[in-house]
Amino acid sequence: MAGVTAAKNQHQVFDVSLPESGPKCFDDDGRLKRTGTLWTASAHIITAVIGSGVLSLAWATAQLGWIAGPSVMFLFSFVTYYTSTLLAACYRSGDPVTGKRNYTYVDAVRSNLGGFQVKICGLVQYLNLFGVAIGYTIASSISMMAIERSNCFHSKGDKNPCHMNSNPYMIAFGIVEIVLSQIPDFDQLWWLSIVAAVMSFTYSTIGLGLGIAKVAETGKFRGSLTGISIGTVSETQKIWRSFQALGDIAFAYSYSIILIEIQDTVKSPPSESKTMKKASLISVGVTTLFYMLCGCFGYAAFGDLSPGNLLTGFGFYNPYWLLDIANAAIVIHLVGAYQVFCQPLFAFIEKQAHQRFPDSEFITKDIKVPIPGFKCYNLNLFRLVWRTIFVILTTVISMLLPFFNDVVGLLGALGFWPLTVYFPVEMYIAQKKIPKWSTKWLCLQILSVACLIITIAAAAGSIAGVVTDLKSYKPFSTSY
Repeated sequence: MAGVTAAKNQHQVFDVSLPESGPKCFDDDGRLKRTGTLWTASAHIITAVIGSGVLSLAWATAQLGWIAGPSVMFLFSFVTYYTSTLLAACYRSGDPVTGKRNYTYVDAVRSNLGGFQVKICGLVQYLNLFGVAIGYTIASSISMMAIERSNCFHSKGDKNPCHMNSNPYMIAFGIVEIVLSQIPDFDQLWWLSIVAAVMSFTYSTIGLGLGIAKVAETGKFRGSLTGISIGTVSETQKIWRSFQALGDIAFAYSYSIILIEIQDTVKSPPSESKTMKKASLISVGVTTLFYMLCGCFGYAAFGDLSPGNLLTGFGFYNPYWLLDIANAAIVIHLVGAYQVFCQPLFAFIEKQAHQRFPDSEFITKDIKVPIPGFKCYNLNLFRLVWRTIFVILTTVISMLLPFFNDVVGLLGALGFWPLTVYFPVEMYIAQKKIPKWSTKWLCLQILSVACLIITIAAAAGSIAGVVTDLKSYKPFSTSY
């Protein structure tokens, strides 16, 4: 297992001609100096957290009702913030200011827990990142098709079915990701994260605004205290849907999977954990506000009929150009979020290859490519080939399994408890040497067990969704 900064290491080892060779250019561990701040870290987190999943929160609130829906959202925001502060405290082993840095999530697990848990953490983390890449490819194609269909309906009238295939849109998304995947590491992604964060606010605000307008138009708040009523759905469906809603909300907050990698971009002093705790508070606070508003106003607008994607509930005419802007913002956001989530996986493979074949020029050599008006770009052939193959693979799987969002939900369900709760809690206990059976130890374990139960319920809901999808499955033939 290795770190997000693998590319930095290669650059440092092989590009000895750097003009900035003074001690000020390097950190306490000899690596290139980090430049991240509270605001770049916040942008990375918001890009990772506010995914297009925000648009499903009205549906999730509809399953749970006016009491449980907002309560569960608030509960998960608290749990996510609290466990992220525990995880941030594990970035350095020993002293929080001068201790040994852990560059990745798995490095932190290795330093604090060790043993078999390191392999389990790595497997769960990278499987999740791979799944997220596929899910984002599918989600972006749906938004691109929504733009095309709304324009088709607008020009040809609603009698035209405007059917289309999602495959060309997935291929287009993949081509863009192949280009952007050549950004070497997290440090150089800051501008993409800021653009993506702005886009997430754009489509969330449009969804919220349309929800408020719909409530104003009808003059009433729809929905009930207990959520979707029996009759609209069967009792069994009500149970499965409630489990899926818990999953939707839980995974909408999950960014711990890349928290350590984001923290490794932050400069110090002040200590990285202090900056990261502030960034987490800002990001989770902003996220929760948007989630509450979008989820609640969406439910108030549509009641039991709240759609899986809030933007599709407004039809293609009210007003179609505003929905086009919102869907375009989703696509741009997912372009950035794909890179934020894939960088740890890219860096892991590259560092493993670098360690295994240190004498291979194909893997280690950087070719300087002059770019007019900018610094020379260091082209690495191994990075070019392997990252291109990765993007092609995720695109092909997305086309093969267009219902993969449910599978990603299952991966997320299996990843939420270990990565967001279990490992941060266990590492914090080990690092702070909290005595077994003490009050604090018991409280942390109760939190962990409660989240495990929710994860199992959410996984069961996702499996039910996958089973339903398989009944009408045709590979490479998704059309809307």
